[in-house]
Amino acid sequence: MYQYKTKGTCSQMISFDLEDNKVRNVQFLGGCNGNLKGIGALVEGMDIDAVIERVEGIRCGMKSTSCPDQLAKALKAAKEQMQ
Repeated sequence: MYQYKTKGTCSQMISFDLEDNKVRNVQFLGGCNGNLKGIGALVEGMDIDAVIERVEGIRCGMKSTSCPDQLAKALKAAKEQMQ
């Protein structure tokens, strides 16, 4: 299981698993509970690169980031650890 401390969002932490480059068991600590459960369900089983491509750069209001963008950053960090 990977854990990533978020920056600039209401959620504080993202945890997830990676199996054969597939994203599994995404959970956010804090933030908008229903929306973040929805994001986790939508990306379940997706290829890590496809998730990054879809959610990277999404902003939340006037913030320069968002929970989906933080998920992309978390997945990129996990990819670097795997290499």
